[in-house]
Amino acid sequence: MSTALVYAPAHAHTWWNHPENHDRLAKLLPTLERFGVLSALTAVSPIPATVPQLRRVHAASLIERIRGEAQRGGGLLDHGDTYVTPESYELALLAAGGVTAAVDAMLSGQVQNGMALVRPPGHHAEVNRAGGFCLFNNVAVAARHAQDTYGIQRVFIVDFDVHHGNGTQHIFYQDESVLFASLHLYMPNYFYPGIGSLGEIGQGKGNGYTVNVPLPPHVGDVGYGRVLRELIRPKAVDFAPDLILVSAGFDAHWQDPLASAGLSLTGYAGMARELVSLAEDVCDGRILFVLEGGYHQDVLAYGILNVIYALLGRDDLHDPLGPQPTPEQDVTDLLQKLKRRHLPY
Repeated sequence: MSTALVYAPAHAHTWWNHPENHDRLAKLLPTLERFGVLSALTAVSPIPATVPQLRRVHAASLIERIRGEAQRGGGLLDHGDTYVTPESYELALLAAGGVTAAVDAMLSGQVQNGMALVRPPGHHAEVNRAGGFCLFNNVAVAARHAQDTYGIQRVFIVDFDVHHGNGTQHIFYQDESVLFASLHLYMPNYFYPGIGSLGEIGQGKGNGYTVNVPLPPHVGDVGYGRVLRELIRPKAVDFAPDLILVSAGFDAHWQDPLASAGLSLTGYAGMARELVSLAEDVCDGRILFVLEGGYHQDVLAYGILNVIYALLGRDDLHDPLGPQPTPEQDVTDLLQKLKRRHLPY
């Protein structure tokens, strides 16, 4: 079985001098080719998502607003960081559709696992609101597509972007068929989006199916690794998902210009391998990594390379940037609180 690669760089969805632009992806394919892994991947062509696919997770008013803004020539959707160009609506459809195409390839048996390098990103897009550079929630669209088209019962979505996945949480907050876990830098009233506290665990039937890991700055590799091994893995094993989707943001790296979470490329590679191993244990290896944030080109290129090594089952690892220069923050107390809440056995 092979590994899928979906590539939808959305060149025309670029706002001048904005950190989320097509240049983010410029080094990705050349890096994969230089290290000899591009030819080992199965290319899956992105196809535009349909409005009915979007409507499984988004209000019609949001879809129409983005379509209309693009048709009028583009503009800003919020307080200055989420933009639309004349081509953005169609390119956002292609991003969401690219992720669903990768799910199709996995669930039809064409590939074992995959990586979707798409933009605009998606995990901040809520049911009725875009934000945080995101237009449509690519991962959420793909999760519902898997459930409605293939009869998948349980989907596990894990988000390790440095920003909380508020959009994905909002969409599935009352849904027991989707377990959502977000590992993120948490500084209320300072760091976007300002939610994702330990006490946000879901509502109604979804109570207990949202796991927030609100991390302080400079946690680093050891803390992130412990969270995955000691909390996320046992919670996911109990949930027994049929499919794992990963909102993979590389802005938790210590050199990312927008944050200060402290991960290294080695730490990212360790997380990728832990999640691939989890997928092999619980859902026959069906796991798809979907690009979210990440604003340092070298971090993004080597981070994606190391994830693909993990998906291919290779032990290679490249980390030319090394570990963060500041001491890592201990997460023992936070982990104890989270375990009492989510693993009461």
